[in-house]
Amino acid sequence: MGLKTFEGGVHPADGKELSKSKPIKELLPTGELIFPLSQHIGAPATPVVAVGDSVLKGQKIAEAGGFVSSPIYSSVSGTVKAIAKHRVTTGDMVESIVIESDGLFNEVEYSPCDDVTALSNEEIINKIKEAGVVGMGGAGFPTHVKLSPKEPEKIEYIIANCAECEPYLTSDYRRMVEQPEKLVEGMRIILQLFPQAKGIFGIEDNKADCIETISKLVANEPRMEVCPLMTKYPQGGERQLIHATTGRDINSKMLPADAGCIVDNVETMVAIYNAVKLGQPLTNRIFTVTGDAVCEPRNFYISIGTNYQQLLEAAGGLIHPAKKMIAGGPMMGFSMFDIDVPTTKTTSALLCMTEDEASKYETTACINCGRCVEACPEKLVPSRLADYGERHQMDMFEKWYGLECVECGSCSYVCPARRPLAQSVKTMKKQVLAEKRKQK
Repeated sequence: MGLKTFEGGVHPADGKELSKSKPIKELLPTGELIFPLSQHIGAPATPVVAVGDSVLKGQKIAEAGGFVSSPIYSSVSGTVKAIAKHRVTTGDMVESIVIESDGLFNEVEYSPCDDVTALSNEEIINKIKEAGVVGMGGAGFPTHVKLSPKEPEKIEYIIANCAECEPYLTSDYRRMVEQPEKLVEGMRIILQLFPQAKGIFGIEDNKADCIETISKLVANEPRMEVCPLMTKYPQGGERQLIHATTGRDINSKMLPADAGCIVDNVETMVAIYNAVKLGQPLTNRIFTVTGDAVCEPRNFYISIGTNYQQLLEAAGGLIHPAKKMIAGGPMMGFSMFDIDVPTTKTTSALLCMTEDEASKYETTACINCGRCVEACPEKLVPSRLADYGERHQMDMFEKWYGLECVECGSCSYVCPARRPLAQSVKTMKKQVLAEKRKQK
């Protein structure tokens, strides 16, 4: 059977060889940890602790601020030092809880579940909600909301996003190599919520060992299967993954549930297992520190709230000065001017490069070559959308389906004129959406 994929996309050098062979290493943080109250899509969490309070690892420090929100738990034991605004990876200043670790990591007592199959759907979703589980692939959508569609009986596919198509990132890969059972058990819990659904593990073929391992684990599971995918960026994009694994399509006005699908990434499914089976809230995740400027690229099991600088030091620091530092991968990550920022539920990597390749090139005029059109996974005309963005022509931007852009950056990657197409389209998209919100 041929590999499944989508139309368009690109094949950037993946850089995964730097860290993929290194086993996960646990990193215990020191000093202050910072917990932004906005680590998810929706309303910010509301603090339930005060300055001076002593807290334990796994203790709730902020409760959900609404239905589309998520609570936050301390990943260390220590003392609340402040509740104030702190900078995050995007450059924004966000209200945050600061906890000074006591280095003891004293933990609350959890309540594991002996028999998950005896739980009702409501009990499972409540456990996921209370554990603070959100989409950990970057979007941060509260998982209990995603698992509560209006018509649950119409959900036919639960898709595990195991593609990890973003160059350099290997945290999902290491999780699948070292703890595949937790991923499969997370899928089993979700399938319990949707008895008509089939579970699909979408894995790119550059992870042949993971395809083999998980295929063996689900060999006797009639409701689970592994779907090998062509290695191509952005294969792990939600729309592209749904199309590749099921043949169904969605657009910007639809949710995956509208096509009978629910998509969760590897870390999210493991967090679901930890929440429902072990009774543990979301306090840790796997994090990649990599790039040709890093002394010892590898993946760490980190306490959420740990400072990026500590993670870089744990990877041996820099071999050479880094001219480019990115939170996340090179295609969709955020370039950072300072790494004195905290990790959150949705941050997956620190990428440090000795050269800033993008800054070397001078932008020239579009030559109408059409490469951006061929690369666009949404079959748009990025060069034209970028023109409308630069001219602030909102009506034409919408007319040419600019809101369908998934902001993957494939167009910028292939443009011979080195135009910042994705940046222009993304900026105009934000402006159009902001204008629509004003009109409501």
